[in-house]
Amino acid sequence: MSEPNTPKRLIVTSETVLKLPRHIKLRHDAGRGRWILLAPERVFEPDETSVEVLKLCDGERSVGAISAILAEQYQAPVDVITADVIEMLQDLTDKGALKS
Repeated sequence: MSEPNTPKRLIVTSETVLKLPRHIKLRHDAGRGRWILLAPERVFEPDETSVEVLKLCDGERSVGAISAILAEQYQAPVDVITADVIEMLQDLTDKGALKS
């Protein structure tokens, strides 16, 4: 049984709508020539595909809508894209880098 003050884990599905919390910023680091995700006392270095996904996490689009955009952009099967996007976003959500 979980502790009363323990927050429930957010399970990311195709219906989930995510955004970056106010204290986390997606920035391009010109010195390194790559994108970084700045969080208090942590820096994430997402790959190019992850950056494209994060740019679409605006608090309005669902994971399914994001996957559809990327499937069209990369001409890939939407179910494959959705599975990959959910896995990536679940990892970042578990680390506190995204919220619903």
